Amino acid sequence: MIEIKNLSVRLGDFSLNDINLTILDREYFVLLGPTGAGKTILVECIAGLCRFRKGKLWIDENDVTPLPPEERQIGYVPQDYCLFPFLNVLNNIIFGMKEKRVEKDKMRQQVETLAPLLGISHLLNRDVRTLSGGEKQRVALARALAVSPRILLLDEPLSSIDVRTAKCLRQELRRLHEELGMTTIHVTHNLGEAGELADRIAVLNMGKLEQVGTPEEVFFYPQSETVSDFLGTAGFPRRVRGTNLTIY
Repeated sequence: MIEIKNLSVRLGDFSLNDINLTILDREYFVLLGPTGAGKTILVECIAGLCRFRKGKLWIDENDVTPLPPEERQIGYVPQDYCLFPFLNVLNNIIFGMKEKRVEKDKMRQQVETLAPLLGISHLLNRDVRTLSGGEKQRVALARALAVSPRILLLDEPLSSIDVRTAKCLRQELRRLHEELGMTTIHVTHNLGEAGELADRIAVLNMGKLEQVGTPEEVFFYPQSETVSDFLGTAGFPRRVRGTNLTIY
């Protein structure tokens, strides 16, 4: 379980303000909001890549606030994937394991498990610069999963992929989550993506946590004008509480 308590951080003119959030074990949790809402900053705080001036972060009842990223057992896939262009697919996947000095036999076992799971066995010797967007996403996922993280962070993983590929990869992400049984935190501004994948959703806007709930609670019963406006701009159907009326 992840517990975020009174987290605040300022970066230039932007700030996250008093974020309190609990994410359950094995939950597929989506951070939803418009561009500039603070979603990426929040996942970077969880990953240990962004220091915050106030608050605490607990993972499995352990205070990890002072720990560096490599000691948090977190796998992170940033928005641009950050694959190493000077390494082929195989060496990208095993990079984190080599840094942790994992034995060669275990590295091989991890690759033999993850490559077919993600459908990239035929790509292992490829130059990453020749890969499609969907292939890069799978390789980035394999690299993040290879170090056996307790938590997987995905920052807008489908934003640069065509609609058809993104639809397939949404199904892939949900299947992986269920098979591997790890806690997943997924950043997106896409309502359909959030509704299809999330067990629960947190809506962020301008550094403030607006609402947390199941997709049905968030989409049908927005608790603030900000959430309602954000959902309404995409024409998402919203049910008026206490009636059978649906507003589009």
